[in-house]
Amino acid sequence: MGMKSKIVLGAVVGLVVIGAVSANGGDGGTGSADKGASASADKQPGGAKDAGADTGAGEGQGADAADKAEETEQKVSQAEQFKAFVQKNGTDQEKEAVSHVTKVQGADDQNDILDTADVYTDFTGGIMGEGTGPAKLIASAFADWKQSANGLVTVYDADGELLGNGQF
Repeated sequence: MGMKSKIVLGAVVGLVVIGAVSANGGDGGTGSADKGASASADKQPGGAKDAGADTGAGEGQGADAADKAEETEQKVSQAEQFKAFVQKNGTDQEKEAVSHVTKVQGADDQNDILDTADVYTDFTGGIMGEGTGPAKLIASAFADWKQSANGLVTVYDADGELLGNGQF
């Protein structure tokens, strides 16, 4: 056998071995016995699922209160949160510019690696329209509202055309 044939044969054998190991390594050596055991535990009256239902009523009420508080917080849109912040902390020019904001996306999901947020307004005309100046104010106010190590906010007009952007 030639050198090329040995290399190809070695690569094929290596791929077969890797495939066999990965196929057998997925179940952790437990097989399907665990699936049956967990299913039977769910069906039994004293199984793990029923044990959680017997906890005290006080704990359940605390969880319900937390869920209601979370729902109330989620009912207020990101745009409304942003507008409320600017009304409290912004300049008169920022307040005027932010009054045109209709929607904010991506402000709540931040990981400080690559954060992006989109702010939509009711301005028209794109980059040549009336919203270019206020877009800079909106981006600046957004940077005051949210901070990120590497964030970019983009401001759009009513038709989805770019008006401006800035770092936050």
